[in-house]
Amino acid sequence: MKPRSLRRRATAALAALAACAALTATQGQAQAAPAGDTLTPATRFYVDPHSKAAEQALTDLGNGDFANAVNMAKLASRPQAEWFTEGTPDEVRAEVRSLVRKARVVNRTPVLVAYNVPGRDCSQYSSGGAASSAAYRQWIDAFAAGIGDGKAVVVVEPDGLALLPSDCGPGVDPTGELTAARVADLAYAVRTIKSKARTAVYLDAGNVLWRPVGDMARRLLDAGVQDGDGFALNVSNTHPTDHNARYGTWIAKCMWFATEGPEHARGHTDWCATQYYSSAAPNDGAPGNAVDSADPATWRWTDAWFDQSVGTPSNDALRHFVIDTSRNGLGAWTPEPGKYTGDPEIWCNAPGRGLGPRPTADTGVPLVDAYLWIKIPGESDGSCTRNTGGTIDPEYGIVDPPAGTWWPDQAHTLARNAAPRLTFDR
Repeated sequence: MKPRSLRRRATAALAALAACAALTATQGQAQAAPAGDTLTPATRFYVDPHSKAAEQALTDLGNGDFANAVNMAKLASRPQAEWFTEGTPDEVRAEVRSLVRKARVVNRTPVLVAYNVPGRDCSQYSSGGAASSAAYRQWIDAFAAGIGDGKAVVVVEPDGLALLPSDCGPGVDPTGELTAARVADLAYAVRTIKSKARTAVYLDAGNVLWRPVGDMARRLLDAGVQDGDGFALNVSNTHPTDHNARYGTWIAKCMWFATEGPEHARGHTDWCATQYYSSAAPNDGAPGNAVDSADPATWRWTDAWFDQSVGTPSNDALRHFVIDTSRNGLGAWTPEPGKYTGDPEIWCNAPGRGLGPRPTADTGVPLVDAYLWIKIPGESDGSCTRNTGGTIDPEYGIVDPPAGTWWPDQAHTLARNAAPRLTFDR
């Protein structure tokens, strides 16, 4: 394509993005937000007109990089979550209130992430969080107060439940006190935020290749998922949407089985089949175990266990969930065999990935309330090293930007490799 044609496309896309934002704001001022449930198939999510992708589109255009400018304009037209990771109670209250009000003006629903639990991320790439449980609860009180009577979808503490202090390594939580405090803090966050009448709350539950079904079901119940709307999967990860949908369905059924199912099963999430094991599978427990977490074709044995033991409870009786599709268009990254002797950190700034299914509350999957771009496309996961002992990420040949830092090259790659192909959201 000729440079002049690319320039025209980039300029037209950026002009359309600006016009769309202005038109949406005008329409929002002319009508009040309709009453009703916060999250329905008709829900439209808020788009920040001043997002990092929008800024990158202008930067690319100024640099004469018209192809990337077009892609960044398209990316900027799609709704993404807003993360709240620090600040005083007064600061977070004001920031949340500002976002909710901006979304209300244009008759959209914002997606927020509360990410400030003490000791988050086992003090690794995304370390930080409130100084204590008391400080965290004050912060959560302020976060909820900022939402007020506005509409919002909130994802509570990515990795906070899948990576408890007891999971952080030997000696981190020998008495279990820190883990008990974490679970109680998460339960407080879900309950407090859900007290806002027009807020949908989803407690993070890791991803399909992390905690076994029964383990995650137990953790969710302990952390008060029943007081919210459900749970969130695949945040900041690249596993395929359908794999997470299957995993989430098993978790939902497992929680029902252990709380509302047969009397003899009460409390027994540990009986549930998983992505790693099913008592319905042949050769179970032997070296040739038929269930393989890396081969979804074998998960039919997990399905078989749920069919036999749980049956078909109604969708209304099961907890629903949302899936982060911000980076899973091409599925998970698999490094070349033998390239790394240690953990290759396949989740960390996975190279060559693409944007996945577009954010929508109309998923067509009964238990999946929404596909969301929770992890902001283009933000780094941290300075990944693939456990090579150095500081360089061998996949990129550089020191990756710190967690949460905007990384233009990654944003460009995600947009270029989007599956389905990235288009402008009008």
